Amino acid sequence: MEKSRYSISFVIKLMAAILLFVGMFVMAMVLGAADISVRDVWAAVVTDAAGDKILIIREIRLPRGIAAAFVGAALAVSGAIMQGITRNPMADPGLLGLTAGANAALAIAMVFFPSMSYFGIIIACFIGSAVGVLLVLGVNMARKGGFTPYRIVIAGAAVSTFLYAVAEGIGIYYKISKEVSMWTAGGLIGTTWSQLQAIVPIISIGILIAVLLSKQLTILSLSEEVAVGLGQKTTQIKMILFMVIVLLSGASVALAGNMVFIGLLIPHVVRGIIGSDYRFVIPISVFLGAAFMIFADILGRTSNAPYETPVAAIVSMLGLPFFLFIVGKGGKILS
Repeated sequence: MEKSRYSISFVIKLMAAILLFVGMFVMAMVLGAADISVRDVWAAVVTDAAGDKILIIREIRLPRGIAAAFVGAALAVSGAIMQGITRNPMADPGLLGLTAGANAALAIAMVFFPSMSYFGIIIACFIGSAVGVLLVLGVNMARKGGFTPYRIVIAGAAVSTFLYAVAEGIGIYYKISKEVSMWTAGGLIGTTWSQLQAIVPIISIGILIAVLLSKQLTILSLSEEVAVGLGQKTTQIKMILFMVIVLLSGASVALAGNMVFIGLLIPHVVRGIIGSDYRFVIPISVFLGAAFMIFADILGRTSNAPYETPVAAIVSMLGLPFFLFIVGKGGKILS
């Protein structure tokens, strides 16, 4: 009976998260410099209507809203996975050197392959993210005792600092600091349907794998000994989940820049709402992460219109008070 009540509670909270996401998405379509109504949005999505407002919705706001949703979902899920694997409530995807590696690879690609296509940039970000992860894991495994949550924090900080320094050094030496900084600042302005065609399938596959492995992630989050005692192939599961983090974070960085702070913020909120079972944490993280990212993007393009405020700055301003709060609570949102 208790399990049944918990499942009903999860469904209700999931529906609330979906409704919040839908509401934010509609707001993203309506709010902006152009005066657009919900009726215009409906006409643009479900009819063959034409006109300036319809064009703005279809070619500017709709792809941008979809991009924000997928980036927010990807970062929230990758953050939840990261915190579950490391059993570290302060972990986020950047802890593995993912974003620092992607930034370094992006700087290298801008210098040596200036005419690289968007698909090429995606590949470069993935390679950089993978290199960052391999460096962090290599440092962890180099000493006796292997992979531990404490070591991954230290190794991640050291490797990320090094890779950020590489990106900055390349930017200064080759005089592309402005371009690298613009990308790092994050943003969804100019998102196109072709970019979404490249990114959305990758993020969708990553989220699907995360949902399928959510039970194993819950067991891993308890302790290594419990997971092994229950017959889990912990090494294989961790490697798959690390690959999922690389897919989700690499795709997000390629599309929107460095905004992994969402990966720290959203999983904490979700665990405070639904508990620590990742079978429930991950689905709700998808929709709350998407809603939060859309909200940040709305603020970024409307708070100082007609100019844009970098979304990374909005995310940081929204998330910093919460970050300080959970630090004061010892990393626990409920205590």
